[in-house]
Amino acid sequence: MTTALVLCRFLHFIVLLLLFGSWFFRPLLLGRESTVDQPLARIARWLAVLALVSGVGWLLLISASMAGAWEAALDPSTLHLVLDKTFFGQVWRWHLFFNVLLLVLLWTPLRASPAPRLILGGLLLVTLAPVGHGAMLEGNEGRLLMLNQLIHLLCVSAWLGGLMLLVLILRQPAGYSIRSVLQRFSGVGYALVAGLLITGMINVRVLTGTFWPTPLFTGFALILLIKAALVVAMLGLALFNRLRINDCETRHDALRSSVILEWLLGLGAVAAVSLLGTLPPMVSG
Repeated sequence: MTTALVLCRFLHFIVLLLLFGSWFFRPLLLGRESTVDQPLARIARWLAVLALVSGVGWLLLISASMAGAWEAALDPSTLHLVLDKTFFGQVWRWHLFFNVLLLVLLWTPLRASPAPRLILGGLLLVTLAPVGHGAMLEGNEGRLLMLNQLIHLLCVSAWLGGLMLLVLILRQPAGYSIRSVLQRFSGVGYALVAGLLITGMINVRVLTGTFWPTPLFTGFALILLIKAALVVAMLGLALFNRLRINDCETRHDALRSSVILEWLLGLGAVAAVSLLGTLPPMVSG
């Protein structure tokens, strides 16, 4: 049951992060109509379908986990109890509602308008931030932790979604100035990396009571270490590409492979986060 929940969390997290991030970076990287708009629209529709399916699956798995039996996942009384009486359920009702609205939007002519997509994508991240460790604390401390978690999600989303958009551009680079696109991406990327690192360190400090949990190679601390290593590898690739930006037009294949690898490392980091959310943090003292 735990494995299924981790996989479901990963799928749900990643599709929502990619959706919002790609929509966020689309006007920043490409101010006009481009050849990536149609494939991006198709990808967005199917990602929204996966988001709804995995969101419902997450609810069913939480219900089964709370009841301690697989059959409880489809029991109406158990589902009603989870949705009505738990904090997760009260947040998740809105989350699934926003997901349905987004899915409807993406299959109508309104999908061409960027504002509704960004608003609904943002609301999905807002309602994703309180679940998991974000709900550990109460009062103002709890609200501040949820706000910090939301900022963290927005930074991760923009980075991963922007990388997916870069991959689409690099698949069909004709008509683009790749150097200009990379400069615009890296210009925003500095702020994203800073926000990601600062909010990530705040999360660790609040959840564990220390700057890094111990023992280092066990449970929560080990998964956190793997996540940090993947993020450091992403930063290394990003820095390498930034330093080689002047010859990016002549090393197109190598650049595309590097961006794909950076994106895959990001997916791995999100997988680590999905597992972290099911583990109890080791709180100092």
